[in-house]
Amino acid sequence: MPRMTAARAAVEILKREGVAHAFGVPGAAINPFYAALKGAGGIDHTLARHVEGASHMAEGYTRTHPGNIGVCIGTSGPAGTDMITGLYSAIGDSIPILCITGQAPTAVILKEDFQAVDIASIAKPVTKAATTVMEAAQVPGVFQQAFHLMRSGRPGPVLIDLPIDVQLTEIEFDPETYEPLPAFKPAATRAQIEKAVTLLNASRRPLIVAGGGIINADASGLLVEFAELTGIPVVPTLMGWGILADDHELNAGMVGLQTSHRYGNANFLESDFVLGIGNRWANRHTGKLDVYTQGRTFVHVDIEPTQIGKIFAPDYGIASDAKAALELFVEVAGELKAAGKLPDRSAWAASTQERKARLQRRTHFDNIPMKPQRVYEEMNQAFGPETRYVTTIGLSQIAGAQMLHVYKPRHWINCGQAGPLGWTIPAALGVATADPETPVVALSGDYDFQFMLEELAVGAQHKIPYIHVLVNNAYLGLIRQAQRNLDINFQVNLEFENINAPELGVYGVDHVKVAEGLGCKAIRVTDPSRLGAAFEEAKKLAAEHRVPVVVEAILERITNISMSGSDIAGVNEWEDVATEPGHAPTAIRPLKV
Repeated sequence: MPRMTAARAAVEILKREGVAHAFGVPGAAINPFYAALKGAGGIDHTLARHVEGASHMAEGYTRTHPGNIGVCIGTSGPAGTDMITGLYSAIGDSIPILCITGQAPTAVILKEDFQAVDIASIAKPVTKAATTVMEAAQVPGVFQQAFHLMRSGRPGPVLIDLPIDVQLTEIEFDPETYEPLPAFKPAATRAQIEKAVTLLNASRRPLIVAGGGIINADASGLLVEFAELTGIPVVPTLMGWGILADDHELNAGMVGLQTSHRYGNANFLESDFVLGIGNRWANRHTGKLDVYTQGRTFVHVDIEPTQIGKIFAPDYGIASDAKAALELFVEVAGELKAAGKLPDRSAWAASTQERKARLQRRTHFDNIPMKPQRVYEEMNQAFGPETRYVTTIGLSQIAGAQMLHVYKPRHWINCGQAGPLGWTIPAALGVATADPETPVVALSGDYDFQFMLEELAVGAQHKIPYIHVLVNNAYLGLIRQAQRNLDINFQVNLEFENINAPELGVYGVDHVKVAEGLGCKAIRVTDPSRLGAAFEEAKKLAAEHRVPVVVEAILERITNISMSGSDIAGVNEWEDVATEPGHAPTAIRPLKV
């Protein structure tokens, strides 16, 4: 039997589980693992500037392609605690990432040794499993189980903590005969799907709410096939955006308090039946449940049995992987259509598109300083349907979701539940690493951008080009807007007069100099008519220099973005809505006045 260190066995398992890339920061307690990583070869590594950044890079990497599992690596103590935010982000959105940490020797873990912390206990609430491996012989089994857990049921992250002496201990392990464990995924039965379709066919104005579980299951094509067979309009959730193209005749728009379309909310409020697949009824999607649920029948399909009924009780629930369920939905619907037993939904579907043409928000403004809406209009013109957008939280993300267009699954990569500031830059680097051939465009407000901007140096060092659109109003915009309800404007303004950049006025941080100092390129735009040219120049710079390129748009200090604080029937539009075609020139459908 071959003998090798437990660390080397772990690396060999990573390769046989399909891992080709890792992100991390070495340190004394994880150096034996890094030695094994170097010695084994076959796994590329990106050195992050911050361990939290490595965890977000791993998450972006996972989200980019079906089957990807991002790996982040750090040493003992603060490296693991720094990655907790990444683990929380991953479990909130059902994203499998593997976090590997070093640990003090087993003999001193409980003796307040330097950087010895019980990271497994800290990480348990935000992982599917978190284990400190105390016996070297258990390392292969723990890694094998980790991949099994990450892929089984509702996907999610796992942490493995490796004491340094465990890493260095030799064990017997044969990589050539290693086999991954098969993943378990619950599957709907034919009888369950037939019952759901019977309820569906009894309705007059049904909608499908398509969640991120469909993307996780790589089942977007099946969802589109089912919608087209039945003629039922589809509402993608924020995590499911891109399952079917924004310009598809059955795309009814997004629903919610914030990241929603005017027509999406209006279409939902007209519906009488909702089939939710792979979604979790997030509160920013539903708003007040009495408004959301009144007068509607609900069927909920989710891979996690305990998710059904967690937010509200559906009329019928099915515990199933989205792909397994959709295969049966397509089969049953196909048989009914062949027998002429599917209701004609064409009039209802047409009405959703009529609202799509009529209920639009204005994006075209010529103001200087510019309004954010104009930035997204120009992005729609500059970046095509192949673009992968990456963003996390704030008014920039909310407005982007309202006004940008997405045409493919995994082309809107958004941290949905946790929403940690700083996520965008490292996640974009992970996405661009996983798919260097597809254009990647990140979107941040100034505060999100400043949280982890040191990771731009990672893009410069490792030649990872992407474009980062930075909308700067020198404010915590979302929090300022929320503080209106309390009649305060407190500790949310970021402006100051930068003594080294007086040309910025009160906009404070010179993001262009910072980005250039980190080895990247940057362009500042103050006139909206120059945005298009700036985006084209950014594309050329990224291609030429193979580094991140920042395009900073200087915004008016205060803009309120459309949203509601309570229910989807009461969204405050703040700005004048579109009343003539020139107000929304990049809208999916020409404005119908």
